[in-house]
Amino acid sequence: MTEELAAMRPMKGTTTGSVTTDGCPNLTGKNVGLLRRMQDKVTEINPEQKLIFLHCIIHQEMLCKSVLKISHVVDVVTKIVHFIRARALNHRQFVSLLEEHESEHSDIGYQTAVRWLSLGKVLKRVWDLRAEIQEFCIKKDKYIPEFSDTHWMADLAFAVDVTALMNALNTKLQGKGLFAHEMYSLVTAFMRKLKFLSSQLEGNILTHMPTLKEVVLSADHLHKYSSMLGALHGEFSRRFEDFKTAESEMHMISSPFTYSVDNAPSDVQLELIDLQSDNLLAEHFKSVSLVEFYSSLKEEIFPHLRRHAQRMLVLFGSTYICEQTFSVMKFNKSRYTLT
Repeated sequence: MTEELAAMRPMKGTTTGSVTTDGCPNLTGKNVGLLRRMQDKVTEINPEQKLIFLHCIIHQEMLCKSVLKISHVVDVVTKIVHFIRARALNHRQFVSLLEEHESEHSDIGYQTAVRWLSLGKVLKRVWDLRAEIQEFCIKKDKYIPEFSDTHWMADLAFAVDVTALMNALNTKLQGKGLFAHEMYSLVTAFMRKLKFLSSQLEGNILTHMPTLKEVVLSADHLHKYSSMLGALHGEFSRRFEDFKTAESEMHMISSPFTYSVDNAPSDVQLELIDLQSDNLLAEHFKSVSLVEFYSSLKEEIFPHLRRHAQRMLVLFGSTYICEQTFSVMKFNKSRYTLT
């Protein structure tokens, strides 16, 4: 299979399984997609068994960027970088210019179209080197009108800040050993940040937007950027609807001692009361991992709670592990490993 391979963990002895994909049509098609066939087969074997279908959190986060509408900034930045890097002479002369200016940056990198992280880094580097780039392009008789356009420069500053925020989230989501509920918590925290920053921009508060602080902003600019953050928040909310189906149960498993018994499924309510009344278990919960904690619960006392924990802790939050595996396999088969 290709990189669109679904990541699945079967749950032996439970009534629910999960499948996480990158959303490609041949997997998610309603009539003939792989997920539909899997659901039909599972229903045929056991009508009571459920499958949870999720869209990779990291992939969803990357797709959300489309609502930002910053292509007019990205296109110009890409052309600038290509002008400097495409010809060896230009590149050498630009590096020499940076050395003459004793710049903290020694070069400017390419932006890889398929990598959102690289875009954020390139935007930041172009912003930091804008004076040197302008000087170099003037020497080469290449005029960049956007650098004299206050509106475009403001858009670039905003793009630098917002891509930095999304890059920080993306890096956190790629951490090792993260459970689905931890990844979803990172996303929900990011969504709260977007709402917070949107309201701050409306009030001309730029505490957490360091690059925007460097440009002169009008009321129209502030309203525009606030609306863009609001649109980004809306896109995150829309794209992560599938995780909301398991949100309550994930919260119960990650915070069992503070979770409301009234909101818990009926089969675990009495067990949850027993758990929350046990001070020794409360102390144990603070000192070990979730897997160790739920593994230590006695089967005869907490059978349903253990089953719910198993169901949630085996959910894949993303296909990142699969993609890492494919990368390792591809490298192992490359000429670099051949003897």
